[in-house]
Amino acid sequence: MFNEAYSNLVIEHFMSPRNVGSMPDADAVGKAGDPSCGDSLELYVKIRDNRIIRISFLAFGCAAAIATSSMTTVLAEGQTLDAARCLTDQDIAEALGGLPDEKMHCSVLGAAALQNAIDQCEKNARPAQT
Repeated sequence: MFNEAYSNLVIEHFMSPRNVGSMPDADAVGKAGDPSCGDSLELYVKIRDNRIIRISFLAFGCAAAIATSSMTTVLAEGQTLDAARCLTDQDIAEALGGLPDEKMHCSVLGAAALQNAIDQCEKNARPAQT
């Protein structure tokens, strides 16, 4: 069923992803990918005191896209915005025990969506310019 190149952790996060679902009261939503032609991710964050207190996702894509989205939420939850901003696609892939080269682009979805959500949080927190 699965490519032998997937680690047990990738399979586990695909079969039982963490933090799945939309978040109607999210402080920000980060998006990455393109649903019309492949993998896509919407990442929802709830922020308190500059820290991610809740995070969830909706993803469309292959097993690696689901697993990397799930791991992104695990790694980012509880982190300050500054710490979460430092999370890279390589960090996500390594936390899953690696990904096949042809699936590394999936880890970019998580890092990019997280960066977009953090950017949105910071933009929303800035006082309006007059």
